[in-house]
Amino acid sequence: MTGASPWAAVGMGLTAVTLWGGSDFAGGVGARRASALLLVAAGHLVTLILLLLVCMVAGLPLPATHALVLGMLAGFEGALSLALFYRALASGAMGATAAVTGVLTAAVPVGFALATQGLPRATEWAGLAAGAAAIALTAWTSEHGTTARALGMGALAGVGFGVQLVLLKLAAVGGVVWAMTTARAGGLMGVGLALALSAKAGARLPASGFWRMGTVAGVLDATGNGAYMLAVGMGRMEVGAMVASLYPAVTIVLAAGLLKEHLSRRQRVGVGLALAAIALLSG
Repeated sequence: MTGASPWAAVGMGLTAVTLWGGSDFAGGVGARRASALLLVAAGHLVTLILLLLVCMVAGLPLPATHALVLGMLAGFEGALSLALFYRALASGAMGATAAVTGVLTAAVPVGFALATQGLPRATEWAGLAAGAAAIALTAWTSEHGTTARALGMGALAGVGFGVQLVLLKLAAVGGVVWAMTTARAGGLMGVGLALALSAKAGARLPASGFWRMGTVAGVLDATGNGAYMLAVGMGRMEVGAMVASLYPAVTIVLAAGLLKEHLSRRQRVGVGLALAAIALLSG
């Protein structure tokens, strides 16, 4: 698929943006009443069952062992990052936390792509710069309620998400659906381990409505992963990764519209730069 139009890759990246942004919003809202770990566990369990059914009904052949392992590793560390991110969103203003996460989510796969695929074209350089500025501007906000702890958790989650994007790209050589499935299996093991450790430590896990919000967030997240893998399979990895990493804009818009969080002038400029980045990366 590397010969596909840049617009196709960017379009698929935008699909991932929308799905991930909606997933983060659902997870962040759910984590205000239920345990982030329970939310992630519910979403991973439901989507794993659905994906296994798809693989069986479609008769998809098993990929090579290394692809299966990479997918499970991506899911394992990605699930722990997701639980941390939901906790971060619940601990502070969603917009600023999601923006900090987005900056680091983009940085890891872009750096990996530049190291392994060589330098991009001039227009792509400009698009990458505009995209990085767009994500950064959304982080500079006057929102109240965003603590250093929330931003720190968001930063750690961003690094984890970036590593996951690299692993998903590598795992997709065995097929996108199987990569999604093995990632869900690995993720369920990761969150299961975290739940066991929490129970052993005597932690209290609030469980109000975690199945409903966890399932919504999990389905959107898994579908977004699939869209991302298709996007990076159509062209250079850093292009698809940068477009997909603009997802905080969706979370910010939802938080502003539904939770009445303030959308600053800088964030509006960031949205404009995001549109410019999309145009440049599509050229």
